[in-house]
Amino acid sequence: MLSVSSAQFGNSIAVITYAFPAARSSARFRTKALFRQLHSNSNDLAKKSTVLHDSLRVLEWDKVCDFVASFAGTSLGREATKTELWSLNQSYEESRALLAETYAAVEMLKYGGFVMDFSAMDVVTVKSAIQHASRGLPVYGNEAIAISGLLQFAKMVQFNLNCALKEDSDCYSRFMPLSEVIIRWVINQQLIKSIQQVIDESGSVKDSASSNLKRARDRVRVLERKLCQIMDSLIRNESDERSSLEVSNVDGRWCIKMGADEHTNLKGLLLSSGSGIGSLVEPLSAVPLNDELQQARALAEKAEEEVLLRLTEKMKTDLDDIHNLLNSIIRLDVVNARAKFGLSLGGTCPDLFLTQDENGAFTSDANTLAIEPLKSTLSCPHPSEWTVYLLKAYHPLLLQEYRQNLLMARKDVSDAIAASKLEAAHPVPVDFFVANKTRVLIITGPNTGGKTICLKTVGLAAMMAKSGLYVLASEPVRIPWFDSIFADIGDEQSLSECLSTFSGHLKQISAIQTQSTNKSLVLLDEVGAGTNPLEGAALGISLLESFADSGALLTVATTHHGELKTLKYSNDAFENASVEFDEVILRPTYKIIWGVPGHSKAINIAERLGLPRIVIDCARGLYGTASEEINGVIIDMERHKKDFEEHIHGSQNHLILSRKLNEDLLAAERKIMEHGISERERKMQEISEAARIAHSVLHKKMQQHRTSVVQPLKKGTEIYNRLTLVAKSHPAKVDDDHRPRADAGADSIEYHDQSPSEYVADKKIELPKVGAVVHVPTLAKKAMVLKVEPSKKEIVVRANNMKLRLRLSDIEI
Repeated sequence: MLSVSSAQFGNSIAVITYAFPAARSSARFRTKALFRQLHSNSNDLAKKSTVLHDSLRVLEWDKVCDFVASFAGTSLGREATKTELWSLNQSYEESRALLAETYAAVEMLKYGGFVMDFSAMDVVTVKSAIQHASRGLPVYGNEAIAISGLLQFAKMVQFNLNCALKEDSDCYSRFMPLSEVIIRWVINQQLIKSIQQVIDESGSVKDSASSNLKRARDRVRVLERKLCQIMDSLIRNESDERSSLEVSNVDGRWCIKMGADEHTNLKGLLLSSGSGIGSLVEPLSAVPLNDELQQARALAEKAEEEVLLRLTEKMKTDLDDIHNLLNSIIRLDVVNARAKFGLSLGGTCPDLFLTQDENGAFTSDANTLAIEPLKSTLSCPHPSEWTVYLLKAYHPLLLQEYRQNLLMARKDVSDAIAASKLEAAHPVPVDFFVANKTRVLIITGPNTGGKTICLKTVGLAAMMAKSGLYVLASEPVRIPWFDSIFADIGDEQSLSECLSTFSGHLKQISAIQTQSTNKSLVLLDEVGAGTNPLEGAALGISLLESFADSGALLTVATTHHGELKTLKYSNDAFENASVEFDEVILRPTYKIIWGVPGHSKAINIAERLGLPRIVIDCARGLYGTASEEINGVIIDMERHKKDFEEHIHGSQNHLILSRKLNEDLLAAERKIMEHGISERERKMQEISEAARIAHSVLHKKMQQHRTSVVQPLKKGTEIYNRLTLVAKSHPAKVDDDHRPRADAGADSIEYHDQSPSEYVADKKIELPKVGAVVHVPTLAKKAMVLKVEPSKKEIVVRANNMKLRLRLSDIEI
């Protein structure tokens, strides 16, 4: 039974809970028939453009567009930003390209060398100059200066990019696709010089622009001085204490203005007069000078026009480049506005994807936007498992309003307490997670709990990602590309069409169901509200099941109907969530509890607010025991959910702590290993240095030893050689053994540079035996005989571990 009497209201929920599964298909059929009938009667209102416009309006997308456009520096940039964002008709590829542009602009702003002040340019005047030049008309001086400013700005941006590329070649890829656009700009620097030569900063043509102009202006100045002198003289002659004569200029002619009803003897031409406004008189003496002044001014204007015409002819050759440059800079202003918006509010580049199977469900291998790899977090270990993943997401307009109010409060130093209170009342972010299998999400909970804000936050996040904006949420952000975002939020009552709130909602939902595709996002606020609770719940169930079967890609609905909470347990495409409410302080926390349905808690809130006990008991009796049991189950589920989340949070903290301890342990182990390696290297260096020093000392000792051994041998050899030389040169003074004869005088043989110790004694030498110890005078050491060779008169001895071959004359036995 779908209808019960008021007396049966106490058990209505229990009856409907068990009656719906059997009657669900017939109810859905009747609901669809109702929607088709409503749609056929309002064909014009169900057009997609109208439905989308209404959806954008209720989501306040126009305010977001204005907010983003406020970051643009030029008027044309602001207009282009609002136009582009409001259209919201980008394809998936276009959305990817827009996000790539925004990411590049954010990188430029973070780099620090691209402080682009677009507000310094007058792009409207540049556009006017291009139109004048294209029609063959001379540009004005201020237009020429505006073009010069545009070219100089483009040159500065190009120069900054080139400097960044010199410092870091990776900047070119980081700033793509904007870097490619900027590098290709064509800037005629000679045109800038030409403009600056003839036009000053105020936009006036310089006297030095041409000789004709200089002569004409000099003549104008001379005539004006003469006229000034004449007027001054006339006023002094005619003025008295009551006179109010003053010099005036009418159409370039100098004249004298006098007060009303004032008489003067001044002769001249009456130019104008009137009661209460006085009279204008051109003195006769000033008439010829005024005529000449007019001619001189005409010549000066003609000379100025000639200068501007010549300048315009120079511009014509670069007119296409200037026009393309203007459009490119306006486009860059739009992209820069999107980037500044994201940076100022702490946005994150979204992981935008578009991958579906035949049934429109999400798959795990999403074609993601490869701008920046998603960072794995504890809350989102596998981002590809989520259709929507928004961590700490903010509503942009709420965040903007909070910041503006806080800024104003801080400026008011007299009210510091209000500023501190406002600072503490920071908007609460929303965590929004939707699994891949979920097609319909039902959010329940008490009023003022934040359900509608949650809907709007998700809708605006989808719009922002599609239009190339950063999403105001913590990293990572995962969200699909939706072809359309439809919303039915708020009071759709239309007095002009005689529609009630319920009828207005049905018309909007009917149009949404007709226009939505399997790539659309549908947001429904208080589905099934505005009519009998039983029929509203039936319509809500049928409607959501139709969206889950063949409707939108993702539907998010809020409701107070408890029957809609049971859909999750019969259909895997449904998921429940609820907004948290603190019953102690009777305030919503604006947090979402996932997987657990909520309830309105109206009776509990009324009881805590002091409503009479009899009223509370009566309400609970009318509400029914079954409903109380269901709410009790929900309360238990919420408590278990909280406990589970606390356990998860605790385990995550322990996991983080264990990871940190593990990292510290690994770091300590790494430091110990590094210390051991450094100690070994230090010891090896010390050993190597000691070995080097020892080797050096040993080598030095060996050199000294060899020198001490070889030097006496050299001296003995020299003595023997000289004796042999004497014997050959004085044979009579030596005997057959080359010894000095006895009859030869000692002075008959000359020894040069020899000491007495080097003389060899003339005595008979006996042959030593092997093993005998002999004395070697040249070494001043004893040596052991190892070998005797009588034929050669030589022996081999060992002295200090050295073997020496000596003549018999070199030893003493």
